[in-house]
Amino acid sequence: MNIKASERMKNFESGIFSRLKTAVEKRKLTDQSFIDLSLGTPDISPVEKVRAKLAEESLKETSYGYTLGGLSRFNEAVSNYYKRVNNVNVDAESEVLQTMGSQEGLVHLPLAFCNPGDIVITTNPAYLAYDAGIKLAGAESYELPLLKENDYLPQIKDIPESIAKKAKLLILNFPGNPVPATATKEFLTEVIAFAKKYNILILHDAAYSEFYYTNEPVINILTMPGAKDVCIETNSLSKSFSLAGARIAYFVGNKQAIQILKNLKSNLDYGVFSPIQEAAIVALDNAEEITEHVRRVFSERYDVMSTGLKELGWSVAPSTSGMFLWAEYPEAIADETFVFKLIEEKGIALVPGSAFGSEGKGYVRIALVQEKELLKKALKKLAN
Repeated sequence: MNIKASERMKNFESGIFSRLKTAVEKRKLTDQSFIDLSLGTPDISPVEKVRAKLAEESLKETSYGYTLGGLSRFNEAVSNYYKRVNNVNVDAESEVLQTMGSQEGLVHLPLAFCNPGDIVITTNPAYLAYDAGIKLAGAESYELPLLKENDYLPQIKDIPESIAKKAKLLILNFPGNPVPATATKEFLTEVIAFAKKYNILILHDAAYSEFYYTNEPVINILTMPGAKDVCIETNSLSKSFSLAGARIAYFVGNKQAIQILKNLKSNLDYGVFSPIQEAAIVALDNAEEITEHVRRVFSERYDVMSTGLKELGWSVAPSTSGMFLWAEYPEAIADETFVFKLIEEKGIALVPGSAFGSEGKGYVRIALVQEKELLKKALKKLAN
């Protein structure tokens, strides 16, 4: 039997990350000192009280049924978290939607709001899940470049009116992945005004909102006047609370948009395993205690890696937040070739910037997911 993929699958062929994984696994077989700074998987374990709750609930015979739309107490925990941390009022019943990790939500979201041929405004570089969702919906992307001279912020004023009138969705990500830029109040005010003028829904990906290195928290878009009229935000417990494998996240924001997403989600799955939800509730209820430690650890790692790279002649994108470094290396070599040479010759794994879009050529993304001493060893390898 000759089994053929659909035409749609041409948009989802395996790419750079599959080849990176193969190269990394091959090198690890002969290199016990290999340092992997490619994937953004937190190396910090969930705190004991979160793990204990997951274990406790998993032992209950009653924990193995469908949860459908999720536990109402999870929504309440999200609402309380937004009030405490961001001073944003979120209605637990009508303005929160649970998802199986942010990637699942991000990829499915365009299906709910875009018809084939509709335009989604996004950035270049950008997190790859955005493009996957756009293609799944049959929509078309319009990319705003993230350039050094603009502090890596997309220039809303450069969007042609012909594009703005056709756009259904605008995807933003602050602090960003792969570029860890942060938004200003002036920028967010401009974005909200633009979305209102052209009736465009804003999707803000806030997965790294707890990763800030100063005394000032990242500005939450929902604190801005009029934001809920045009915006929904997604956040995940994968990074801030080290629950990456548990796959639990949520959308918050505009009631109408949340209801549309609820209708879609009701046709896709039967809910997140209840012990995971219970553990997530504990994490959210203790967020301040947990995330303070995470910020301290990643701030120290950022200082070590950014300072070391600059001493080696690299150009590091300035940042006060996020769990990645975005850096321009000094060698005159294509970023993909450079990364694979590092794997083979130095035993270090980074991600080529071009994996995230054409504007990433000549850059690499570095995940701060190893202890400081390993980062120092990585710098010594790069120095040689």
